[in-house]
Amino acid sequence: MEKIQMTTPLVEMDGDEMTRILWSMIKDELLLPFIDLKTEYYDLGLEHRNETDDQVTADSANATKKYGVAVKCATITPNAARMDEYHLKEMWKSPNGTIRAMLDGTVFRAPIIVKGIEPCVKNWKKPITIARHAYGDVYKATEMKIPGAGRAELVYTAEDGSEVRELIHNFTGAGVVQGQHNLEPSIESFARSCFTYALDVKQDLWFATKDTISKKYDHTFKDIFQEIFDAEYKDAFEKAGITYFYTLIDDAVARVMKSEGGYIWACKNYDGDVMSDMVSSAFGSLAMMTSVLVSPQGYYEYEAAHGTVQRHYYKHLEGEETSTNSVATIFAWSGALRKRGEMDGNERLSDFADKLEKACIQTIEEGKMTRDLALITSIENPVVLNSQEFIRAIRSTLEGIL
Repeated sequence: MEKIQMTTPLVEMDGDEMTRILWSMIKDELLLPFIDLKTEYYDLGLEHRNETDDQVTADSANATKKYGVAVKCATITPNAARMDEYHLKEMWKSPNGTIRAMLDGTVFRAPIIVKGIEPCVKNWKKPITIARHAYGDVYKATEMKIPGAGRAELVYTAEDGSEVRELIHNFTGAGVVQGQHNLEPSIESFARSCFTYALDVKQDLWFATKDTISKKYDHTFKDIFQEIFDAEYKDAFEKAGITYFYTLIDDAVARVMKSEGGYIWACKNYDGDVMSDMVSSAFGSLAMMTSVLVSPQGYYEYEAAHGTVQRHYYKHLEGEETSTNSVATIFAWSGALRKRGEMDGNERLSDFADKLEKACIQTIEEGKMTRDLALITSIENPVVLNSQEFIRAIRSTLEGIL
């Protein structure tokens, strides 16, 4: 078949370890034979980030603002062990955190539903999408160890020099304190991204915090969501036949467990971090989870929800066979290609993205899968494939669909 042409490039952000190996396989087997692939390439591998003093991460985010759509491979967020392993100049920040902050985006994560991979929660029939605020709270917190008795306070000093103080605690012995913050413009962007995405996918939106305990911090989130909904989105939601409602985080957890799914659950930063792992694990695997960063300005960055699969990478370096699930990384590419096609009016490109996803699901449902899925599938006698065999099996299915 004639290769599908692209008019506008995608921003391509390469990554680390085993996912970097899969990235290359996916391009060679599933993309380049079918698409005249146009990308603006950025190497976000840890070694290159170190060489550029992490400037490459900022450059890739700015390129996403220019072109509108990016696809990102999983990357390493270094710790002390990685500092030694990669001989780093400093402990560079999470690329995801940097990109999310620069794009002012919200992360939407949803499980990929496949027959034969049944959710642990028996009444979950439809995907549950976690919308995670991507700024502030514990991820921007300042912490202090308290050595002994003393007084800890929150202090705000205005530009005119005036001060407002709030007592945190009168310590009678050692302890710890932590100061968190968020920004109203960021919360507003979070709310608008959630409302816009809900309208795009025609799903109900839930938002949950703990405003009964956090009467200023969490209550601010609740108020901003409600004000923006009432002023800008209420009529559109009614017209679309979908709803928005707020509830406490503990009530939301109870409702989620008893629901059948099929909605968006918006969470603050840490809540979203935890709940997305819970939802993905209960639906089967982090490797079966889509993830897209959506900004209110209309920028999209697609990625896998999981890490770099370090253990498999070390096996790969030793020449051992791996059976690494590449579905989430493939869906990052398909999501970005579909959005690029939608933005450019390129129906062939969007149609190819749909068929690539169909090929992934069909391959698994035919019983051909990686080891992680074989351990949890209800399909009898699954065929366990290694990393490359699985991608080639998807290619065979894709060629049949095309």
